[in-house]
Amino acid sequence: MTDKKALLALQNGSDIRGIAITTEKHEANLTADKVTHIGYGFGQWLSQTKGIEIEAGKKVKVAIGHDSRLSAAEIKAALIKGLAPYPVEIIDVGLATTPAMFMSTQYEDYLTDAAVMITASHLPFEYNGLKFFTKTGGAEHEDIEALLTFAGEMPESFTDSEVQAVVTEKDLLTVYATDLQDKIRKGIASTANAEKPLTGRHIIVDAGNGAGGFFVEKVLQPLGANTEGSQFLDPDGTFPNHVPNPDNKAAMQSIQDAVIAQKADLGIIFDTDVDRSAIVDKDGKAFNRNNLIALIAAVLLADNPGATIVTNSATSSHLETFITGLGGVQDRYLTGYRNVINRGIDLNNQGINAVLAIETSGHAALKENYFLDDGAYLIAKLLIADAKLSSEGKHLGDLIADLGQPAETTEYRFTIVQEPIFETGNQIIKEFADFVKATEGFGLVPDHLEGVRVNLGGKYGEGWFILRLSLHEPLLVWTIESDETGKLPIIADAVLPFFKARTELDTTNM
Repeated sequence: MTDKKALLALQNGSDIRGIAITTEKHEANLTADKVTHIGYGFGQWLSQTKGIEIEAGKKVKVAIGHDSRLSAAEIKAALIKGLAPYPVEIIDVGLATTPAMFMSTQYEDYLTDAAVMITASHLPFEYNGLKFFTKTGGAEHEDIEALLTFAGEMPESFTDSEVQAVVTEKDLLTVYATDLQDKIRKGIASTANAEKPLTGRHIIVDAGNGAGGFFVEKVLQPLGANTEGSQFLDPDGTFPNHVPNPDNKAAMQSIQDAVIAQKADLGIIFDTDVDRSAIVDKDGKAFNRNNLIALIAAVLLADNPGATIVTNSATSSHLETFITGLGGVQDRYLTGYRNVINRGIDLNNQGINAVLAIETSGHAALKENYFLDDGAYLIAKLLIADAKLSSEGKHLGDLIADLGQPAETTEYRFTIVQEPIFETGNQIIKEFADFVKATEGFGLVPDHLEGVRVNLGGKYGEGWFILRLSLHEPLLVWTIESDETGKLPIIADAVLPFFKARTELDTTNM
């Protein structure tokens, strides 16, 4: 019998993640048996928590899709086994993206009651996981806890019950891609070539062998773009070329090099399940992290004067200056894509026009798009902006020409070795705040919602740093940004002794 505690240990914020393939270093904990229990728990969660009653005579539709991971087929089969005794219509959509799975609850040809995406985002090949959606959006932290609790209560005889589920196969990715095509065409309505508005543009894609390769054949080429030089489009769960992650330096360097080599106008990179993305201009300049936030903020604020941009806490001070300079408002909030999305939704419920919720990792959710973190929709918005700028002899980079750039940045990650992790980390953060207050040249930012944020001055030069507790790992993360070259060693010399003196931290690999 599957242990309830072992099931609950698979929770990763607002989704489920674990090791699906045993390696020399890791023993699989996201096993077929556990996924079958999760299928049962999913059915109970829909019925008892979400009000989607699964009973004979009712037509409840559930879509299941996956990215390119090697364990996808096994997990999908185990999930279907856990749903089989329920009277549901299961639509197996095969290779898909996370945002496409949510859209299956909205498209007329699907109108599913719920959807499951099998993915572990950018994590190594041995990992996998599950994300859950209903018509109202993605599962929250408390939803996953409830689902896994139900999973641990599955009767031993459940999977021996009569099979009632009906499984059909249907192509979702083409429908999703066609929707993107239509949106881009409408956005570039002024072009002379309405059917193929990207004609004459050389745009290459790096899918990192994840699920994003479709964007070339099913979106860009039908719109007229030259996609020669696109790379790593074939789904391959071994990820043989680089980590499919726009927040990874090697991955970004790969698409930057490709753009320069191909003399392309733009480069696009997706993560494995396409809920994150980044873009590169013809000069090889990367628009990710703060640059990406500034870019899409500039696009949205042009149409929504005075709007609010919600971000995670560890964003550049230059970004706040930039957004304010455009007449917008930056709302720094807690790390975690569900956190910033929920903040955006809450602000709108309060009557505040928050048009974007975005993390430096590349998760970008637009109000106009269900507050869905959709990397392909983000790229569609930027392609529309790029087309308009091109007609004026300008480039995307012109939108953020006024964004200040730091001279130096670095990040330290300290492993917390003393249990309980959360309480230990927060105690260190509290004591770090006292240390900051007593250090000349360190200005503690008041009322900061996450960890400790400090503005630098005096001998430390202009800049800032933040210390926060990692969302998913037993880590304290110290991020520093300086506007003056050569100041990072001085800052480190002043602060590192504080961390080295903590026996609760492993500082051996600094």
